[in-house]
Amino acid sequence: MKSHQLCPQRYFEDFQVGERFNIPSRTMTDALFAAFQMASGDNHPIHYDIAYCRAHGMPHMLAHGFQVLIQTAAGAGLFPHMVEASLKAFIEQSSRFVKPVFVGDTLYPSLEVAELVPGRTTGVLIMRSEIRNQRDEVVLEGTQKYLLRKRPA
Repeated sequence: MKSHQLCPQRYFEDFQVGERFNIPSRTMTDALFAAFQMASGDNHPIHYDIAYCRAHGMPHMLAHGFQVLIQTAAGAGLFPHMVEASLKAFIEQSSRFVKPVFVGDTLYPSLEVAELVPGRTTGVLIMRSEIRNQRDEVVLEGTQKYLLRKRPA
């Protein structure tokens, strides 16, 4: 059977600290806000009522933190295609919300290998996650940890 892999497979030891994986940019539209509201059930007016936001000094609706965080989903880029044969688990995620994100902002997410923690047959790949906006300001920073198999003997 012919392989349908998008890119060559990589294992834990094939990664190097400093490697960067950019995720395609996305402009935060009204439609994305509405879709997130439906998926999350979060109905606070700060996220969905323009008049409320303007009355509270904001230029537009404020993105929910999780709505920003999901822009770092590795599945939107090439990384998960590289590790189809070696990925055992996505084991941890943390984030810090540095600046607000509003309707109309364009977000540029990336993941960068920050640390490699080897084990006997697997290793933990620690990625630094970051999102910048159209003004090149950091709006989110965090980490993601993946458990990967080492290359078979």
